[in-house]
Amino acid sequence: MGIVKPAPVNSPALNRRTLLNRFGLGLGGIALNELLAKESGAEVDRGVLSGTHHFAKAKRIIYLFMSGGPSHLDLFDYKPLLNKRHGEQLPDSVRGGQRLTGMSGNQSSIPMVGSPFKFTQHGQAGAWFSELLPHTASIADELCVARSMFTESINHGPGVTFFQTGSQIAGRPSMGAWLSYGLGAENANLPSFVVLITKGKGGQPLGAHLWGSGFLPTKHQGVLFRAAKDPVLYLGNPEGVDDTSRRLMLDRLKELHEHQLAGTPDVEISNRIDHYEMAYRMQSSIPEATDFADEPQHVLDSYGPDVKTPGTFAANCLLARRMAERGVRFIQLYHQDWDHHGGLPGALPKLCKETDQASAALVKDLKQRGLLDDTLVVWGGEFGRTNYCQGKISANFGRDHHPRCFSAWMAGGGIKAGSVYGETDEFGYNVASNGLHIHDFHATLMHLLGIDHERLTYKFQGRRYRLTDVHGHVVKGVLG
Repeated sequence: MGIVKPAPVNSPALNRRTLLNRFGLGLGGIALNELLAKESGAEVDRGVLSGTHHFAKAKRIIYLFMSGGPSHLDLFDYKPLLNKRHGEQLPDSVRGGQRLTGMSGNQSSIPMVGSPFKFTQHGQAGAWFSELLPHTASIADELCVARSMFTESINHGPGVTFFQTGSQIAGRPSMGAWLSYGLGAENANLPSFVVLITKGKGGQPLGAHLWGSGFLPTKHQGVLFRAAKDPVLYLGNPEGVDDTSRRLMLDRLKELHEHQLAGTPDVEISNRIDHYEMAYRMQSSIPEATDFADEPQHVLDSYGPDVKTPGTFAANCLLARRMAERGVRFIQLYHQDWDHHGGLPGALPKLCKETDQASAALVKDLKQRGLLDDTLVVWGGEFGRTNYCQGKISANFGRDHHPRCFSAWMAGGGIKAGSVYGETDEFGYNVASNGLHIHDFHATLMHLLGIDHERLTYKFQGRRYRLTDVHGHVVKGVLG
């Protein structure tokens, strides 16, 4: 448990909610959330499980998704052999006939390329980190770095969808929706599942199916926050409509929906009622949660110079922490543009500069507030990058998609801190030990939240579905 430091005397941070969240291990903040829910007349949705299958080490997840496929070979997985054999052909014995994408599969030459970035070891496990990640390296003893992730997806659309929904085909419920369905919410005045996307980024597009509810009730889908004056669309009252008028309108609309529900028992009608009521409560809860005015300057500084610019990764990381301490169950961040088929030596440092400091600050901030113990933070993309060059070797080379092995890290929430799980071969091309498949990854995250992944199911079109489908095993090697 981290030591909670009080805000400076001259700080505006000590309002009622902040004070209660910071002291007494956050129990005051939890109690306040319950009181506010009662004041609004709302009941907290406890989920279909009405509890957990076993003791939960984590209560919530903050998922930092680096869309595009960050290069594990240039960030976490140090392979000096590639520098030694730079320019040589990838041996057929290493590739083993595995498929390549259409972007490099027809190359007459597939020369290996070493990383142009320096690596050093950090933390008690001696984990390797690239010079591009100095802030992440500083929290090495909080992290479990998984070097042996692997997937079947070789292209972005199926790859991102697989990580978010457990299926390569769009239409299944997202991970956040499953957790909302199973565990419900901790705060009746905020969504249980929030989505934050870094503004102004290019790369592969992100579709709403990634945070959708699929065949689960729609109230479990993620709520997308925008980098705008009104973070949630259509939340505010139209011009000329005050709170009293809106409340009267919602009461009458609810009566009509309840009349419809009596004649047509459809869960989506009751979901619609829930959506309208949540929107009404969010009119007061969202402005408070998204206002950084009560944050001490030293906290703002820790996230980096972009933290006060809405929609930046730094601002989204700080907002994620604020959502976590207010009881949001699943906070999904997306940061795009990691797809470096060319120009990697110039583009990768820029992406790391945008994300490294804020990612580490989030973990430190959670720990300082006593929230890291029950908040699971995840960082990673949909696959890795090849150890060979796409096209001809040049000073500004690129790497193709690589699903056979890649890296991710986890922190807090019951993870084995200061550890490295799994290894790749000396070429960084195949998993050498302790492979960690996406289904196993999902099963493990759910286990940390107190859920048996085989028992949280939903019957749809004649059979029962789950996030891990018919696969998945809890990976005990990453558990603390």
